[in-house]
Amino acid sequence: MRLDYLLEGQEVLEQHGRRDIEITGLSTDSRRVKEGYLFIAVRGSSEDGHRYVADALRSGARAIMVEYPERTLAGATIVRVPDTRNAVAQLASRFYDYPARSLNLIGITGTNGKTTTSYLLESVLREAGREVGVIGTIDYRFKENSFSASLTTPEATDLMRIMGEMRDARVTDLIVEVSSHSLDQGRIEGLQWSRAVFTSFSRDHLDYHGTMEDYFRAKSLLFESLEADQRGEGAKAIINMDDPKGRELEKLTRVPVISYGLDERSLVRATDIESTTGGLRFRLATPWGEITINSPLLGRINVHNIAAAAATALSYEIELETVARGIESLGYVPGRLQRVVNNSGLSIFVDYAHSPDALEKVLQTMRELTNGRLITVFGCGGDRDRGKRPEMGRIAGSYSDVVFITSDNPRGEDPGAIIREIEPGAKESGLKRINSDPTAQQGYQIILDRREAIQAAVKAADREDIVLIAGKGHEDYQIIGAKRRHFSDVEEAARAAS
Repeated sequence: MRLDYLLEGQEVLEQHGRRDIEITGLSTDSRRVKEGYLFIAVRGSSEDGHRYVADALRSGARAIMVEYPERTLAGATIVRVPDTRNAVAQLASRFYDYPARSLNLIGITGTNGKTTTSYLLESVLREAGREVGVIGTIDYRFKENSFSASLTTPEATDLMRIMGEMRDARVTDLIVEVSSHSLDQGRIEGLQWSRAVFTSFSRDHLDYHGTMEDYFRAKSLLFESLEADQRGEGAKAIINMDDPKGRELEKLTRVPVISYGLDERSLVRATDIESTTGGLRFRLATPWGEITINSPLLGRINVHNIAAAAATALSYEIELETVARGIESLGYVPGRLQRVVNNSGLSIFVDYAHSPDALEKVLQTMRELTNGRLITVFGCGGDRDRGKRPEMGRIAGSYSDVVFITSDNPRGEDPGAIIREIEPGAKESGLKRINSDPTAQQGYQIILDRREAIQAAVKAADREDIVLIAGKGHEDYQIIGAKRRHFSDVEEAARAAS
């Protein structure tokens, strides 16, 4: 695409060099620039792309977009705009020929529940005969294609490229897990959503947002942006009214709201809930009728996820029976209360819970299901919100009989220092520290090595107990310093129980 055509509609403050050149790709990452690319220098929270202009040129960039004056560079076209971050989404959409216009876009946001809700909705839409794509925390997938996800919501250049591939593959519906970071950074700027789904709101990502108010403000942007789509059809907001923030979102959006939850005022409401180690069974009351829902997914925490997916599907007038079949056919979601198959007959589960609210909800679920002890393995990530560490220690200790505090993804922090910030919370819960005693019936241990902690937890369990390994879920890696090594909680737990 020619640069002059790509820049149409952009406010260009100054430009040096030719604009009639051919652009072969876009990137905000100098390491991914190829011959003929436009490199867009974006200022981030920790890095400034303007520092890497020379690197981008060495990699073959034909043009550079910047925010502040850049010296003229031989052989390169320099374009200056007021805000490169705002320009990225518009440029990417134009470069890939506006792929979002051909897709029915469904955005799911919330602190917890996004991934499970996306899997459930995908299953229901497929049951209804639709071609579905998903962009989310675990992967980006459509038809027979699946790609590992580096970000829950990709940068705009990648997002539009993936959307273009889905459009060309005749995908009809695209489910996107919309992160607060992507909303705050404008990665999804200009997209017209058919549905926006709110799952929950609780403490997370304060290392980035700073305050809960700013975090919620970022989430609310999705609902404030809702309007009639290109086909003139009305967008709708699907909101969990059991969460206090749901009422606030209802006031902020201009489109009709379909509420869901356990509250009798919700349009889509779950009643008569039965939760066992075999799954869930409940009645779903809706404006479209009532039906019994059966799901292999575990715990009351998944009732809301199922109701969210059902409410979204029903808003498209998909039949209740189809919704029920789609929900029942989803056996599990990777790393979300995933049962670890093992030869010892032990009840071992892996879950992605890495925030206080998520950990509390999953522990409440496990507490209800166990006939014996609840043994928990968890840690906290490095270079992230430090304030939640003692809180998660207190929650783990309050609901568990035995807790193994260990390393998660320490990143650039000392794993021992992270644990020292978790431990006061565990003490506050009333649990006593025990030292390497596999026969101890209650207390907490500190085992720095995550593999050893998992092995110790499994060794301490018997068939009446439940072992929960929380924090990393589907991840198959551990980040220590700047290095990423292969590590899977599921694999380690299965090995320990073999």
